[in-house]
Amino acid sequence: MFVMLGRYRPSSMSVLQAIVLGLIQGFSEFLPISSSGHLVLARWFFGWEEQPSDIDKAFDVALHFGTFVAVVLYFRHDLVRYVREGLRLIWNREKPIDPDGRIAWLLVVATIPAAVVGALFEDVIDERLGTPTIIGISLILFGLLLWWADQSEGRRPLTDMRTRDALIVGGAQALALNPGTSRSGITMTAARFIGFDREAAVRFSFLMSLPVIAGAVVFKVGGLFVDGVPDGLLTPMIVGVITSFLAGWVAIWGTLHIVRTRSFMPFVVYRVALGVLVLVVAAAGWR
Repeated sequence: MFVMLGRYRPSSMSVLQAIVLGLIQGFSEFLPISSSGHLVLARWFFGWEEQPSDIDKAFDVALHFGTFVAVVLYFRHDLVRYVREGLRLIWNREKPIDPDGRIAWLLVVATIPAAVVGALFEDVIDERLGTPTIIGISLILFGLLLWWADQSEGRRPLTDMRTRDALIVGGAQALALNPGTSRSGITMTAARFIGFDREAAVRFSFLMSLPVIAGAVVFKVGGLFVDGVPDGLLTPMIVGVITSFLAGWVAIWGTLHIVRTRSFMPFVVYRVALGVLVLVVAAAGWR
């Protein structure tokens, strides 16, 4: 999956850029507003597009590692239960199926569609998607779709998740390979469409991000370190990871708090407003 880069030229990324991108990644990964789209737009708005594209992608995946750690630590007690009960289903089949063990395996099932689509179409996605115009349209379109789904009176708890549900939400996650869609946004949208309450939709979305992020980090960042980190990139990468971890932790807490007391409407309004702004700037040629 990782394209060999040969000799890297020295990185021109500053620590300030790393902090800004880390904050953007940390907050936008878990809010339903598209982290990949925001990272592309930030570079576009500020003119930070001088890095080779593969280095930018590897750096962005490194930022995902920070948010990965944030999820693991925030849901550490849940994860211990899921892993323990999931493994118990393998070596103790005589015991009745525990809901936590079933959810653990459903999280694995939900990862499959995006993994398959990503493996088959990564080059096409990288070459044809991710332009500011497509991101602007995606922000608006999938924001309105989230609003529509959130009109549902769904009350299903997370323990009601079944294989069919996991495949539907996992299939929706594959759409997030298009920057601007939002992985968390589209999975929350799908979960709301099939009747889950807001907190269940958010929790399942956060938890199913773990195998996706872990796989991306291994392939992209692992390849970067094998080929050799460009001069000047290691320090910004470390700063960016720490920043994305801290912002990610706040975003997880904030999102769960918001959905317990309000709807997804604030995120919908933000997506539509930003999408319109991006399309206006692009059409006017201001960037």
